[in-house]
Amino acid sequence: MPPTALITHTACLYHETPPGHPESADRLRAVLQALSSHEFNELTKIDAPLVSVEQVTRVHPQSIVEAALGAVPDYGFAQIDGDTILSPGSGQAALRAAGAVVHGVDLVMGGQARNVFCAVRPPGHHAEPEAAMGFCLFNNVAIGALHAREAHGIGRVAVLDFDVHHGNGTQEAFARDPNLFFASTHQMPLYPGTGRAEERGAGNIHNVPLPYGAGSQAFRDAWSRVIFPALDAFGPGFVLISAGFDAHQRDPLANLNVLTSDFAWVTTEICKISARHCEGRVVSTLEGGYDLSALAESAAAHVGALMKA
Repeated sequence: MPPTALITHTACLYHETPPGHPESADRLRAVLQALSSHEFNELTKIDAPLVSVEQVTRVHPQSIVEAALGAVPDYGFAQIDGDTILSPGSGQAALRAAGAVVHGVDLVMGGQARNVFCAVRPPGHHAEPEAAMGFCLFNNVAIGALHAREAHGIGRVAVLDFDVHHGNGTQEAFARDPNLFFASTHQMPLYPGTGRAEERGAGNIHNVPLPYGAGSQAFRDAWSRVIFPALDAFGPGFVLISAGFDAHQRDPLANLNVLTSDFAWVTTEICKISARHCEGRVVSTLEGGYDLSALAESAAAHVGALMKA
């Protein structure tokens, strides 16, 4: 069986944000440091390629892509909104981040990787087809999902999102297409304010909002009782994961009490379902997580579970 692949790129470290901004390059450094220990020696480490314009425009109109890249400054910082900051390296980082997920799909479909974790930034799940927002420039996971369909003929593609913030961008990209499945657990109320259980799209959207202070039991119940049965019924041909680790009890930007072991559990269960339906085809990509030690240990637990799948 081929190994798990780790796709990343140094360009993702050069998407810089001002001092004190939570979405800093230190996040990626912490993840990569955790994945450099001996227990991850069997990971295949791969440089992320640049995504193509054709691949990005399956999700974002070309005018939006051009506007986002055109906003990248030659020096200093530029702001798309109050949260979303660009530096001179941001364009290359965003193109590599999306390219990582696309390449991960290619590797899994080609049998060169069992599954994939993309250690990249900027994150992507808040980026709507028509708007960059929430630290996100392009929607990496949605771009990867549509690549699986358009380039590899996968008829039914699922994205599962356990970031503490609702993946509004992915939902918006998928909501009118019943052959695309999106499911999310997230704290509510919290940014971006979307993700009510009543938001069902074309019957393909499954949101389970969690209240302030919810912990392991509520998190596991949401996945076991709502999301996994819906995913089984959908019958995915490929599964992608928006792997945000900011539901962790130590994260400073939210108020859930999920534990590191819960991220390993949910990953293992996702892999079991993907094994039943699609030969274990899973690509995961980093989203949030802002306490560096919690992020590092949670990402390590997640990747460890992928390696055991």
